[in-house]
Amino acid sequence: MGRIGFLTLLCFIVLLLDFYCYYAILAVFKSWKPKTKSLFKKVWWGINGLLIIGVFCAIYLNLFLTIRAVILVAFFLISTGKLFMLPFLLFDDLRRFALRLTRFLKKKKASIATKEAIAGEPISRSSFLVKAGLIAGAVPLSSLSWGIISGAYDYQIKRVKLVLPNLPKAFDGITMAQISDIHSGSFYNKTAVKGGVEMLLGEKPDFVFFTGDLVNNLTNEVKDYQDIFAKVKAPLGVYSTLGNHDYGDYHFGRESSPAKVKNLQDMVAVHKIMGYDLLMNEHRRLKVDGEEIGILGVENWGMGRFPKYGKMELATQNTDDLPIKLLLSHDPSHWRGEVLEKYPQIDAMFSGHTHGMQFGVRLEHLQWSPIQYIYKEWAGLYHEKQQQLYVNVGYGFLGYPGRVGILPEITIFTLSRA
Repeated sequence: MGRIGFLTLLCFIVLLLDFYCYYAILAVFKSWKPKTKSLFKKVWWGINGLLIIGVFCAIYLNLFLTIRAVILVAFFLISTGKLFMLPFLLFDDLRRFALRLTRFLKKKKASIATKEAIAGEPISRSSFLVKAGLIAGAVPLSSLSWGIISGAYDYQIKRVKLVLPNLPKAFDGITMAQISDIHSGSFYNKTAVKGGVEMLLGEKPDFVFFTGDLVNNLTNEVKDYQDIFAKVKAPLGVYSTLGNHDYGDYHFGRESSPAKVKNLQDMVAVHKIMGYDLLMNEHRRLKVDGEEIGILGVENWGMGRFPKYGKMELATQNTDDLPIKLLLSHDPSHWRGEVLEKYPQIDAMFSGHTHGMQFGVRLEHLQWSPIQYIYKEWAGLYHEKQQQLYVNVGYGFLGYPGRVGILPEITIFTLSRA
């Protein structure tokens, strides 16, 4: 099924859901005056009709990114609200069906006189269940809307003590920052983005990691934010790697083309302009007071449908003498998919990619998100054997322009020998 076929099927299903919810609401609010019913009808079908048309326009027309985002998010929010209504409406219909079936079976056995007694009044929709469904639909609609207003740029600093027993003494107590998944093509508030960068700089880290996904699809998306992220500086450098969105795969496809090659060249150039040391399957030696640790960076390597451009065999070349090796790899599935098994010399790996699905709960001793059913390691610090992985839930957002519970993250690590 092609993209247009999928969209057509999706919109058809949404229309069926619209009809189902519409007539359920009218059946309960029978007391509405004709003018109120007419107004409700116009608003309901006007909004839903425009949203369905808008989805096709957002996908197939060259609209401004902000307009596309507004259309798609509105479609997502309203459809989500209806989906939350659906179980209540279905339960009510099953209840009514069961009552009708019971009456029918009783009538079969009863006398004519009894039939008339059993028939009774028509079985109406349950006002309670429909109203409960409306409330249930309003909860995700309001929370997701609040996530756009409040959560998208509510940057949180996470402080992590990273214990590395073989850490040289000169590095004991040094601080490192990590940001990930900027997705500059999604931003709509430059002042807020700048505020997050200022928060990072206020921590005065000794060096910084950026673990990929600078853009959504094309390098030119970062144009309006390039100067802001160029302000990220640190005495020992800013090191970066590429994420799955940085190659243009989702715009040009996996096959190489002159336009795709140029897009990637522009991406490499942007990192250089911003002063980020982009590691493409290579390493750097970080020296402090005559002692060294290794910073390794690989291109994107992910399990399943994600590309495996990363080449660990190149990144680890000539690093055997380094007592500590820190790896930048965008996708956390790389850790379990290759690093743990084949590269035990990697002390700690730093990833992003998951965004924590931008929805869930993240407290000091409890975290949950639907993304955990896809990624075993999706947020925070993980240990296995002598190796560690940290997954940053991201600085920006993709698709849904907000965050609920899983807020944008700036991680500050303190390196320690014990």
